[in-house]
Amino acid sequence: VQLQASGGGLVQAGGSLRLSCVVSGNIFSMAMIRWYRQVPGKERELVASITKGGTTYLEDPVKGRFTISRDNAKSTGYLQMNSLKPEDTAVYYCYAQVPTRDFRSQYTYWGQGTLVTVSS
Repeated sequence: VQLQASGGGLVQAGGSLRLSCVVSGNIFSMAMIRWYRQVPGKERELVASITKGGTTYLEDPVKGRFTISRDNAKSTGYLQMNSLKPEDTAVYYCYAQVPTRDFRSQYTYWGQGTLVTVSS
């Protein structure tokens, strides 16, 4: 299983970016997908989640500005980021979580980060 994140870049405050996370390994349809972000010197923080059924959760700092979605046919998760602020600057990581066959535990996978820089 591999997760390939892309879409980061430099954008001015108020702008938009869309991050993508392609998941290989035939697990996508069963996976919860999450996006995290991390600023140097700080802990990695959860940004958004989407269940295999499409239910979404957004953390308070990004509610109303970010949207998480998924395309099972493309095995790809997305994070649409609008109205970006300088404080959104971070390395963004995608994450996939899949239950084991007995549903007693989870397999977890991380993608490499993609840097988002928002200038003021």
